[in-house]
Amino acid sequence: MTGVTIRTLHHYESIQLLVPSGRSAAGYRLYSDQDLLRLQQILIQRELGLSLEHIRQVLDDRNFDYRAALVAHRRQMEQRQASIARTMRAIDAAIEYLDSGTPGDVMNTHALFDGFDPTRYEVETQTRWGNTNAYKTAARRTGRYCAADWIAIRDESAAIYGDAVRAMSAGIAADSSDAMAIAERHRLSIERWFYRCDPDMHARLADLYEADSRFAANIDKHGPGLTQYLAAAIRANAARSTPEAS
Repeated sequence: MTGVTIRTLHHYESIQLLVPSGRSAAGYRLYSDQDLLRLQQILIQRELGLSLEHIRQVLDDRNFDYRAALVAHRRQMEQRQASIARTMRAIDAAIEYLDSGTPGDVMNTHALFDGFDPTRYEVETQTRWGNTNAYKTAARRTGRYCAADWIAIRDESAAIYGDAVRAMSAGIAADSSDAMAIAERHRLSIERWFYRCDPDMHARLADLYEADSRFAANIDKHGPGLTQYLAAAIRANAARSTPEAS
């Protein structure tokens, strides 16, 4: 009925995640309506990327409200759906450009990146950081990127921000291991695509995100309050990565 395998149900029982309410005379597991609601929560939260142990702790909380959780999950799914829709529009724009058959056609950057223009702050960026090694490295690397690279960067960032929003919505502390793991993915993404970003530089970027309303607005569009949450997670991650002074 649920599409969950018997082996998975047995595993959930073994880790006390989903224990059936009873047994039949023949020893078969009996699942009540409440058990099914709990199973649905497990499947939804797994779809949102949460660990089984985290799900168990959430569902075992005496204050857990199934209806409130479902409303929150629906909102998160709507955000994910909107993100997927934006990605599909960008893909369609790229396909349309590639299928145009006219080499001289001007690429519609706005449509391709659905509002994200990587050159938007280029002049200001060069003025503020043009002499830094980070800027020179980023300029050299991004100068070789094609449309597919920029789409990959945007989608990777959206996935990281989406996981951060889900962690924030689930009440996971910004200095928890889960939140810091997301912050570390954010740092490594910067290193992979732009320039070397050690934990100290990452922490300084967090300060910039909060200080500059444009950065904050871009991050908060993924979820209200995300800038502050992510910045706190970045600082916590940087702190644990920095050896204590002797």
